[in-house]
Amino acid sequence: MFMKFARLGAIAVAASLAGTTGALAEFKPENPQCIAPSNPGGGWDFICRTTAKYLFDLGVIEDSMQVTNMSGGGGGVAFAHVTKERNEDNNLIVAASMSTSARIAQGIYEGAKQDDVHFLATFGAEYGAIAVQADSKYETLTQMMEDILADPKSVGIAGGSSVGSFDHIKPMLVAREAGMEDVTKLKYVSYSGGGEAMTGLLSGSVEALSGDFSEMLGFLESGDIRIIGILAPERLKNYPDIPTAKEQGYDVVGANWRGLYMPAGATDEAKEFWKNAIMTMAEDPGFQAALEEAAIEPFNNFGDDMQNFVAGSIADVEKLSREIGIIE
Repeated sequence: MFMKFARLGAIAVAASLAGTTGALAEFKPENPQCIAPSNPGGGWDFICRTTAKYLFDLGVIEDSMQVTNMSGGGGGVAFAHVTKERNEDNNLIVAASMSTSARIAQGIYEGAKQDDVHFLATFGAEYGAIAVQADSKYETLTQMMEDILADPKSVGIAGGSSVGSFDHIKPMLVAREAGMEDVTKLKYVSYSGGGEAMTGLLSGSVEALSGDFSEMLGFLESGDIRIIGILAPERLKNYPDIPTAKEQGYDVVGANWRGLYMPAGATDEAKEFWKNAIMTMAEDPGFQAALEEAAIEPFNNFGDDMQNFVAGSIADVEKLSREIGIIE
C-alpha cells in the first residue's frame, strides 16, 4: 500500500462551529484568491472551485473568492510564485494534494522544503484509477499489463502532472506488481492537468489514463471511458461494477489527499482564520455531499496534525521513489 491512511473516513473535527467564531472574527480576508496549480478540469481546480463556493455560501468569507489557474511544472510554477512573490499574502490559499508532497520529496520543486509554505489542511482523499477509451481493446488491467510487459513503449499512459508525480507513480506500482523489473521504462505522457490528460486519451494520443477517480467520473457516466482498475482496497460502494487492481492480482492501493496550503510568511491570525474556515467547510453537510458526489472520502487533518501528516507523506514518497528508482 502506498500510503497508510489510518484515519481515512469521517473524522470528527476538534473545534465546533461555535468555537471557531472568535478566531474567525480576528482576521477578515480582502479579495481572497485560490490558486489551482493546473489548467481547468483537474483535481486542483476542483479543490479551489469547491472551496470558493462553500466558503462564500456559508458566509465564512464576505467577498467571493477568485480562482486562478496557474499551470506549469507540476505545480512548481504556482509554488515558486507563492514562495518568491507572495510569501506574506494573507488572502491567498493554494490547492494541494499528494502530488504536492511528492514533488517536494523528489526535489522536483528545486530546493523546496515543507516549511517553505504553510500547509493548512486536508479535507478529503480519493483513489486513483486506470482508464481507457470505451471502445478500447483493453477490457481488463491484466490485458494492458501483458502488453506493457511485452513492450513497455506500446502503451502510452497519460497523467495530468509531471514525470515522477503521483499520477506517474500509480501505474509504475501496478507494473512492478505485474513483474516489470525496470518500471522507469513505462511510457508516461505528462499533461498540464487532468482535463488535458483526458483529452489526450479521448483523442487517441495515448492508450490509457492514470488519474484520480473523481476526475474521470463524468466521462465514465457519459460512456466515453472504461475504468479497468481502481486502486482501492475493495470495490467502491457506489460503483460496484468497477474492478480493483487488487482483485486482478496487483496489490496496489493509491489514495490521493486533497487540501490547501498558504504562504508561510502570512500572519498567525490569517493562518488561524483559514484553518478554521476550512474546518467549518469540512463540517458542512452540503460540502460533504459534494465530496461524496465526486467519489472523495472525508479525510481531515488540521493544525499540528496537518504538519505531521505532510511530513510523513513526504518521507513515504521519498522512500518509495528511491525504491523504484525515480531518485537516487
